[in-house]
Amino acid sequence: MFYYLLKYVLLGPLLRLLFRPRTEGLEHIPEDGAAIVAGNHLSFSDHFLMPVVLKRRITFLAKQEYFTGPGVKGRLTAAFFRSAGQIPVDRSGKEAGQAAIREGLGVLSKGELLGIYPEGTRSHDGRLYKGKVGVAVMALRAGVPVIPCAMVGTFEIQPPGQVLPKIKRVTVRFGEPLDFSRYEGMENDKTVLRAVTDEIMYRILELSGQEYVDAYAAKVKEAEQAEQSRRFPKFRR
Repeated sequence: MFYYLLKYVLLGPLLRLLFRPRTEGLEHIPEDGAAIVAGNHLSFSDHFLMPVVLKRRITFLAKQEYFTGPGVKGRLTAAFFRSAGQIPVDRSGKEAGQAAIREGLGVLSKGELLGIYPEGTRSHDGRLYKGKVGVAVMALRAGVPVIPCAMVGTFEIQPPGQVLPKIKRVTVRFGEPLDFSRYEGMENDKTVLRAVTDEIMYRILELSGQEYVDAYAAKVKEAEQAEQSRRFPKFRR
């Protein structure tokens, strides 16, 4: 109930007024039945601007940190995401990937739309990074189509670290559904999972026009931070 209240009364109309999102390919979203919407992830705003343009409800797998923040702000953020029906996922530890897959399959088993960012984290520099294979595992196990999605312009309005977004028009672009039924029963084949994930990422790349990096975003960011620390060490008293 709170999801639709946010979308049609509290937040949705304001977002449409401020950012005037252009929508392309909305006809590729099925009117009913389970499907995965796999998109690039450029900004915190992505969580809100994609659902605003969809007629159907979509559930995202959200990082657990949104639900465990300290203080009043943390509690308000957690309450907001829970009320909107988003699912917390612990991204640390060996079981993190399996936990996300279980939660995602639970959403799909109900015939709903599942939103996922295959990169696993926001792009810190606006480029598109290598996708993790969890999206392929869920698509093959659930036997559902994957609709690629490109958020265009959200990095410019609110890059990571910026609290308030700039007021600027954005585009939400959906591609034709990808059918992977030819790989039925092969969800444990690592080569197949990599091929399916790469096909999804390639379609997102075509839609977004981003520069592609064949490496995981988290690893690249970690390496860049380590290099920056090496070049500019903090001075100690």
